[in-house]
Amino acid sequence: MPNTEMIMPKMGESVAEATIIKWLKKEGDNVEADESVLEIATDKVDSEVPAPVSGKILKLLFKDGDVVQVGKVICLIGSEAEVGIQQQNVVAPSVIPAVKQEAVSVSQPMVSRSVAPAIHSDRFYSPLVRNIAQKEGIAQAELDTIPGTGKESRVTKNDILAYLPNKGKTTKVIATKVAEEQKPVSNGQQQQSAPVVNKTAVSIGAGDEIIEMDRMRKIIAEHMVMSKHTSPHVTSYVEADVTNIVLWRNKMKDQFEKREGEKLTFTPIFIEAVAKAIKDFPMVNVSVDGTKIIIRKNINIGMAAALPSGNLIVPVIKNADRMNLYGLTKTVNDLANRARNNKLLPDEIQGGTYTLTNVGTFGNVMGTPIINQPQVAILAVGAIRKKPAVIETEFGDTIGIRHMMFLSHAYDHRVVDGALGGSFVRRVADYLEQFDINRTI
Repeated sequence: MPNTEMIMPKMGESVAEATIIKWLKKEGDNVEADESVLEIATDKVDSEVPAPVSGKILKLLFKDGDVVQVGKVICLIGSEAEVGIQQQNVVAPSVIPAVKQEAVSVSQPMVSRSVAPAIHSDRFYSPLVRNIAQKEGIAQAELDTIPGTGKESRVTKNDILAYLPNKGKTTKVIATKVAEEQKPVSNGQQQQSAPVVNKTAVSIGAGDEIIEMDRMRKIIAEHMVMSKHTSPHVTSYVEADVTNIVLWRNKMKDQFEKREGEKLTFTPIFIEAVAKAIKDFPMVNVSVDGTKIIIRKNINIGMAAALPSGNLIVPVIKNADRMNLYGLTKTVNDLANRARNNKLLPDEIQGGTYTLTNVGTFGNVMGTPIINQPQVAILAVGAIRKKPAVIETEFGDTIGIRHMMFLSHAYDHRVVDGALGGSFVRRVADYLEQFDINRTI
């Protein structure tokens, strides 16, 4: 059997590299076609990579923790008799010292040759990050100051993109940046870089347990701090009567599950209402680039989903306004199931223009969500509870038991003022309250 080169797969249009988390097979192991060989991680999502063919793992060309370019050969599968011939034509990066990995990565044809190597730093930068730095005019000394959320504090694409809005406000850092960190610069101002949180001394008591954040939690933590630093958050609240929705779902859920083999949840109904409200108020479907406002043409709604690990991921329903309720339900269920099983593709968790999160899942009645940058707004829906409420009838007001739910709308006060933010969440509530109890799905 001829040897087969297994390559690092392309995990999305904007993904140029991936980190090998763990090899699931070792040299000499037999593997079946489509059996998982290794786990990889990008800035967007973790995935398992299956074997393209059945055979024996002859050579692993990278180690756990290595950052590998898309399209790079990562291992050989085949018969031992032919591995010698195959290895003559394949460079094994594993024999190159770790501190020289920059040279291996920047040699790829897909990366501009004009990217300067890190001649004054041992810190690793991917070709993608270096390319962005070169295009944006970020010098090596300045690049070295950017906090990294990747493995071993490496700077990821998201890190450098989050840094760019502050680039013009920062002071160039000289080679002795550590010693100069707190010293005033020549114009009398303090040096600043990307969002930095002063660390508070934490005492550790007897019996306290210390655990390290996993990779995804580190990314989430950095993203949340960056969002609060970037956007002045304001939150508006509305209470909606969703009795018609509850009664309709109770009537339809059993026959839907019998017919489709899956659950009918509230989430697609909420997404439908949000998409309609965005059509009415398109200025909440925007992003900010310096002093420019980018009005998004597409309505791509992210839905925050909790993972079994306790971390959070946000798959995106693309062009949600073009789907009917049936289409939204099928899409929501598919993305939620694959999110729980770590089967999402990188493109399925990017490109969102607005986000919905359901804090009611945890029994919470309301929350103050943090905006998912570079969006400018996020909606949290709370638990649905039975409450006494005033009901207006043609014969006068009366008191009745209704299903009520709070909506919490957090928005970026740089571009969304109280009138727009408050009117939008009120419109979402109106669509929910006007839900047709006789509709079909």
